[in-house]
Amino acid sequence: MNKGEEILNICWDTFQKKMCLESFFLKQNLKEYKPSEIHCIQYVGDNPNVNVTKLADAFNMTTGGVTKLTKRLIGKKLLSTHKSLDNKKEIYFTLSDKGKEIYNIHHILDIQFQQRDKKIFDTITDETYTAILNFFGVYSKHLDEELEKAGIDTHSGVINKL
Repeated sequence: MNKGEEILNICWDTFQKKMCLESFFLKQNLKEYKPSEIHCIQYVGDNPNVNVTKLADAFNMTTGGVTKLTKRLIGKKLLSTHKSLDNKKEIYFTLSDKGKEIYNIHHILDIQFQQRDKKIFDTITDETYTAILNFFGVYSKHLDEELEKAGIDTHSGVINKL
C-alpha cells in the first residue's frame, strides 16, 4: 500500500467509525426522523429564511429532491413557509416550534460529540494541526481541479447519484 492509499484508508475508516457512532446516538434520540430530515432541520435552523435553491446547493441535491424533502417536513409540522414582501413568488423556510425542538436535540448531541472527541484534538500540536490542514487543503484543491477537468458539477446532485 502506498502513502496515498494508507492515508485515505485511515481517513475513510476513521470517518466511518465516527459516522457509525454518531448515527447510533442520533437514531436513539431522533428515531422517527431520517438523516436527511435532521440535516435539513439543522441547516434551516442555522440559516433561517432559506429557499429550495439554497438548500439544494448546500446538500448537493436537485431542487426536485429538496422540494420533496421540505414537503415531507412541512407535513410533519417541522418547517413553516412564508413569502417575502419583496418577492411574492419565492418560498422561504423557517423552523416550526416542533422543528426547533428537533434542532435543539440535534444541537445538544453535536456538542456532546465534540466534547467526546475534544481530548483527542487537544493533543494535536499547532505544527501537526497546520500540517494536516495544509495537506487536506492542497488535496481538496487538487480534487476540485480534477472535477473541473472532468466537467463534473458538484452542485448538480451527481455525487448523490453515484
